Amino acid sequence: MSARTASFLAAYDALLARWPVPVEALTVRTVHGTTRINACGPADGRPLVLLHGGGATSTMWFANAGAWAEAGHRVLAVDLVGDPGRSVHDGAPLDGVPGLLGWLDAVLDGLDVRQADFCGHSYGGWIALEYALHAPARVGRLALLDPSLCFTGYRPGYLLRALPLFLPHRTPARAHSYLDWETGDTPRLDPAWRELYALGYADFPASPVVTGPRPSPERLRTLTTPVLTLLAAQSRAHNPHHSAQNARRTLTAAEVAILPGAAHHNLPMAAARSLNPRLTTFLTPTPQA
Repeated sequence: MSARTASFLAAYDALLARWPVPVEALTVRTVHGTTRINACGPADGRPLVLLHGGGATSTMWFANAGAWAEAGHRVLAVDLVGDPGRSVHDGAPLDGVPGLLGWLDAVLDGLDVRQADFCGHSYGGWIALEYALHAPARVGRLALLDPSLCFTGYRPGYLLRALPLFLPHRTPARAHSYLDWETGDTPRLDPAWRELYALGYADFPASPVVTGPRPSPERLRTLTTPVLTLLAAQSRAHNPHHSAQNARRTLTAAEVAILPGAAHHNLPMAAARSLNPRLTTFLTPTPQA
């Protein structure tokens, strides 16, 4: 392990130690490698699978996981395989979207979870939505937090600003600049998470990102899973009003809201005070009359 990777892992562990509830580190071995899951909440609680955004690691849920665990959920915060984090992609390649969804099947099987609720942010929202379309019987309820490429495309200005991230000679400063630009008009990013993201971007040996096209309206209309979509009012990644309009038009069981005071990258943290109880309410089954 290089010294720079060691610095990333130390920063990861330090941020995880700030979670306000006890965290159990679980691992599941699949053909693709070892997946790390940071679990909290009662062991017999309803499983809630959390899927982070690209490069964010499962530690990004530090402002949310405690509230959901204390509400009785068994929170399962997954480190995406091949992404910066404590999952190790030392097995077979994911081989496209089918491989990515098959990996998630294997993770749930390894955890002995037959059905769970899902919450995904950004890229993790796209994965969660694709998984619900792939395996609807395994997804009880689905929460999408400013999801990428689900209901609308990226803003052209965002793509231009993100382009330098894919150039050679990655540095933490380049990641800092990108995050600070996108979240500039909203509450300041948590410094420890901002640094962890930058270290992961610059130094972690991540695999190529597996992605695909936006789900077509026809596919989205087949989804009967209840969906909560919470969008960042100050997102520079997507137009939240277009996303909201398209989500309402294409999802048969959708609750959609735009949350003020948050950007794309800091929505789970900056809007935690309103987001946490809203998600808890959404995940609580309505008593039958």
